[in-house]
Amino acid sequence: MIKTLIQIWESLVMALQALQSNLLRTVLSLLGVTVGIFAIISVYTLVDSLEDNVRKSMSFLGDNVIYVQKYPWIFEDDYPWWKFLNRPRPSFADFKFLERNLQNNSAIAIFASRGNRSVKYQSSTIEGIAVHGVSFEYDKVSDVGIESGRYFTQTEIDNASAFCILGYNLKDGLFENAEPLGKIVTIKGRRFTVIGTMAKQGSNMLGTPSNDNLVMIPFTMFASMYNTKRMGEAEPMIAIKGFEKDKGLVELEGELRGLLRAKRNLKPRDLDNFAINRPEMIAKQIGQIFSTIKFAGTFIGLFAILVGGFGIANIMFVSVKERTNLIGIQKSLGAKNYFILCQFLFEAVFLSIIGGLAGLLLVFGLTMIPQDVMEVHLSSSNIIVGLVISTVIGLISGIAPAGVAARMNPVDAIRSK
Repeated sequence: MIKTLIQIWESLVMALQALQSNLLRTVLSLLGVTVGIFAIISVYTLVDSLEDNVRKSMSFLGDNVIYVQKYPWIFEDDYPWWKFLNRPRPSFADFKFLERNLQNNSAIAIFASRGNRSVKYQSSTIEGIAVHGVSFEYDKVSDVGIESGRYFTQTEIDNASAFCILGYNLKDGLFENAEPLGKIVTIKGRRFTVIGTMAKQGSNMLGTPSNDNLVMIPFTMFASMYNTKRMGEAEPMIAIKGFEKDKGLVELEGELRGLLRAKRNLKPRDLDNFAINRPEMIAKQIGQIFSTIKFAGTFIGLFAILVGGFGIANIMFVSVKERTNLIGIQKSLGAKNYFILCQFLFEAVFLSIIGGLAGLLLVFGLTMIPQDVMEVHLSSSNIIVGLVISTVIGLISGIAPAGVAARMNPVDAIRSK
């Protein structure tokens, strides 16, 4: 056993020496594998980074949260569109009914939004602001991110108090370096006292609204300012957060559907006149899209890898021919077939792995390019995938030349020179 290991080690050393002695040929044979690995892993890296950034952009939807709305996020092909129009909107009465009766939830909130509003403070005005009306537990179903001050109390929500929480851009634009807490701002002619500010969120890939250009007020106050029942006006949404132990929120969704059907007097044969939306629905669609992109990238990259593999195999056949005399001498001195086999197989694998490492290095360089749109990162899993593909290609490319070398007759091999 020890003797075999020593011989394999010697094969390894000889393979490295052969690569060093033919440096130019080695570099040229690497190019195909380098390009192939770069093509595959760069696609994987860009797709993974894109998917991560998209999912981060959707983080405002929350975890373990179900949304009750009039329209579904993904429409069914066989469901008539006009039936959606006839559905009632989620109402404050629906919210209070669910708040009283739901058992499988950890938090519930109702909220609505009106965009392109203006917020004033003294002589300063900021346009294009979204006014967000929220209930008491909204900060539990969504990431509000209070930076200074506080969130609304239940009493303030119930009494429609004129308090507000400002997004980062509002605080920065209206007050600059001044302290906004306790100051009075005007929204749609009404005066609101600032009780909190939100941390900066920044932009995201999907262009979804961030808290930076947002002002929050109690939902009861919002409903008195904007019509939440009329078509085209602010449509309320009800968000229910489940428990961690409720895997897939199966219990919550079942209870929610039963209560809403009872509240709206739907008969057993009647279809739901509401939509239960979940972030996983969008995440699943996104996952399918990115899987398709990955498959296409892999298919294209494999062509480059295939060319690289043929290049390595060709170089290895040339190497075998050049060293035929040496192979004959080694076999005449007692070298076993596996010693010759390992020698050329190691050389092919080394060639492929070095090419793969060069490709990974190029991908890493790609991640160093500053990006404003999204953050690109090379994950450890993609590095492992690149090395595994390189190793497999090296084995496949080297097995035929190594087999030819191992089966040579020592007498014929020595006479070949």
